[in-house]
Amino acid sequence: MPPSWMILDSIHSLYPSLDPLFLSLIGATSSTIGRYVLTYIGHISRKFISEDRKTSLESIRIYLENKKFRYLIISLIFSLTPLPSNMLFISAGIMKSRNWGLFCGFWIGRCITYFIMIYFSHIIFKPFIEIFSSQLLGVLLIDLFGVLSIILFACIDWQKLLIEKKIRFIKPKLK
Repeated sequence: MPPSWMILDSIHSLYPSLDPLFLSLIGATSSTIGRYVLTYIGHISRKFISEDRKTSLESIRIYLENKKFRYLIISLIFSLTPLPSNMLFISAGIMKSRNWGLFCGFWIGRCITYFIMIYFSHIIFKPFIEIFSSQLLGVLLIDLFGVLSIILFACIDWQKLLIEKKIRFIKPKLK
């Protein structure tokens, strides 16, 4: 799939009378709904994770839920970066996170980034097209990075990191 801002920009190129703010609101809402689905998929895939991993991920969920706006701030910052957000929401699903701040922060961040990308597309769009001139290679590399990021996130011993401030990785076990 091409990045969603490219689709929004293509629509804006075809229909320049459309307001960039309107397009960014529609795009952010659609993207957030898609991330909600990813969270659900992550929740379903939890049954394939070992008990050690579940316990470690439970630690990070509790850590994030101890402060009121942590989910909102994390997802807002994450949505403002070019990192693939799939790993964030699949991980949230695996952790059984039920915090709406995660989706609110993501929606706000996506509204901002989509508006900027659509508004300045005549400057930004051409360089991105050149980067992804081999579309299949670009898509495969981004998807591979996303999958590897999810695996890395799930392998971190979050209890040790949050309590002892030491990073340790746990070898994944498949049931």
